[in-house]
Amino acid sequence: MTRNADPQELDNFNRLSSTWWDTEGEFGALHKINPIRLEFIKHFQPIKNQTVLDIGCGGGILSESLALAGANTTGIDLAEEVLTIAKLHCLETGIQVNYQLIAAETFAEQNPEQFDVVTCMEMLEHVPDPAAIIKAAALACKPGGWIFFSTLNRNYKSYLLAIFAAEQLLNLVPKGTHTHEKFIKPSELDAMARQADLVLMDGRGIHFNPLTQHVGLSFKMDVNYLMAYQKPL
Repeated sequence: MTRNADPQELDNFNRLSSTWWDTEGEFGALHKINPIRLEFIKHFQPIKNQTVLDIGCGGGILSESLALAGANTTGIDLAEEVLTIAKLHCLETGIQVNYQLIAAETFAEQNPEQFDVVTCMEMLEHVPDPAAIIKAAALACKPGGWIFFSTLNRNYKSYLLAIFAAEQLLNLVPKGTHTHEKFIKPSELDAMARQADLVLMDGRGIHFNPLTQHVGLSFKMDVNYLMAYQKPL
């Protein structure tokens, strides 16, 4: 079940689980970019009354916003303490999300072609085998459905901004969150998606200025980026 997971990564996120919903804390950057991620998804697929699977849901930032927008949302993760925070936050807000502690590959095998939309945000760069996660997302998605990924490009600029600046200088994300060698170039992600028979529909960069706190979409995909795929009918 946990083959495609890095125990050190899981321990790191579990250790920080209590700060997940602090919008000004160590996961503040995730809260700031979340509205952009949600709007990117809704641009391609209205999600009200749709079945949505959020792979690597963490503490539920995206999962809750999807549910709040009217989606029947399931969130899965392997970080147990983080998932507990997600469940507790739902109890506080009253938002309904079906959270499960299960590997993406196992869940997809048990629930093939059940979801209108599958999301996997800021997760691929944390697993040993991202291609297996992409295949699981494709398996869980209905024919004609949409799959959305976000991750970090691998280049010198992404190291400077996502690790040196964001982690070490500005404390925008917890230190040790990212390993530059695990970052994924858009061409590499697309190659893995094509192996899973997915069709690329669009891609955008996420621009985040840590000084002004301005967030927006960009045609430059040199640091954080989003990719939209469709599963053929």
